[in-house]
Amino acid sequence: MKKMVLSILVDNTAGVLSRVSGLFSRRGYNIDSLTVGETQDPKTSRMTIVAQGDDQILEQIKRQLQKLEDVIEIIELLPDESVTRELILLKVTVSPKERQDVISIADIFRAKIVDIASESMMLELTGNQLKIDACIKLLEDFTIKEMVRTGVTGLTRGSGDVSDYIND
Repeated sequence: MKKMVLSILVDNTAGVLSRVSGLFSRRGYNIDSLTVGETQDPKTSRMTIVAQGDDQILEQIKRQLQKLEDVIEIIELLPDESVTRELILLKVTVSPKERQDVISIADIFRAKIVDIASESMMLELTGNQLKIDACIKLLEDFTIKEMVRTGVTGLTRGSGDVSDYIND
């Protein structure tokens, strides 16, 4: 199975998220990650979707998305040609004696400590999926009480932008 990251420029209208996610559910495809937000133009939003499948399934996903009238442009974010990031918040159970160990791990990954309580610490970390997964792996030596991930978001590298698609 291959993983694909799609950056999809869509009209910023009611129901567009439902129509896009409905396409996946109707076809029996899973969405591994989904982020949506308004772009620099309030009339458009950008969806970043991560999906897995063989080449045929991934091509079918792109073709079906292109048929939706709300979709303006679809760009596949290739690893060498794009920058992708994810945000994670982790709440870890730690005793006062263990705090320094968690602070050391946070420093290695350039995570921020955003909350400290008597028996826990909360970390904020931004990075690619490999960096985040590596940090989680080290923190598993402690008890991870809660964790939330935003999902992948990204842009293509270079000076190009999507203004050509927005102004059409």
